Amino acid sequence: MPPLQLSLEGDTDVVVTRQFNATPENVYRAHLEPDLICQWMAAWPGWTMPVCESDAREGGAFRFEFEGGEEGSFTTTGEYITLTPSSLIVHIERMHMPDPAPDSHVRTTFEASGTGTLLTLRMTLPDAESRQGMMDMGAADGMELSYSKLDEIMS
Repeated sequence: MPPLQLSLEGDTDVVVTRQFNATPENVYRAHLEPDLICQWMAAWPGWTMPVCESDAREGGAFRFEFEGGEEGSFTTTGEYITLTPSSLIVHIERMHMPDPAPDSHVRTTFEASGTGTLLTLRMTLPDAESRQGMMDMGAADGMELSYSKLDEIMS
């Protein structure tokens, strides 16, 4: 079984689960602290993350800019809604490719599991077309590349 499990629910939801070898506290921190985010989020070959800003507080904003050379670039922006240390992040995010896509709502939980963490991410996209577009872009493969890197740096 691959580390990342992805399922589609209803017309708009994507649910991702992934086991990590690090503690919930460390996996949670890796999702909020810029010095950690920039080490794992742009794990795709040939891509960099020249801008990695995260104001990790309820109401705070984030901005991640990705550069892929000839493959192009994109930006992700958003706002943190709820932050419960080591257990929950709720945020709104939007992709800019270059125009902004409609907001997606994301709820990520971090649960102690064995000697590590079970991450569960539920993304609610604005409509079925947006979700299909995300899936067609290879979201599962891209997420697993990034999450593998996160597991590597936190272990």
